[in-house]
Amino acid sequence: MRNLLIAVTSVALLAGPVAAKPPLHEVAAVDDALLDLGIADRIRNECPDISARMFRALGYLNNVKQTAKSLGYSDAEIDAYRKSDSNKARMKARGAAYLQANGVDTSDPESYCALGRAEIQKSSRIGSLLRAK
Repeated sequence: MRNLLIAVTSVALLAGPVAAKPPLHEVAAVDDALLDLGIADRIRNECPDISARMFRALGYLNNVKQTAKSLGYSDAEIDAYRKSDSNKARMKARGAAYLQANGVDTSDPESYCALGRAEIQKSSRIGSLLRAK
């Protein structure tokens, strides 16, 4: 009996407390990837000279979801994150800050084009989702 108690206690101590998963908006591999996807989408919608690489974007989106799943997030958790109004607003604000920091004037479509061309030229993650027409 004494040996059983020692074994159970040892296993409990080795296991330690189970770490809770952080909210998905705190997981940079997911949140930053979706931000880049959103920025690329905004550029292609605002710039008439740039289009999306749709198959690449769909594959990219699938990879982001698989990354979240590999980190232990369920489909329900991923959908809740994706559909959350507060996350949408936070991402929109992050995207607006990125655009502004990179010289985009939201009233000037050419400024979106300039950013899009620069992203394509440097082969960034955003640029890899875009194609100059």
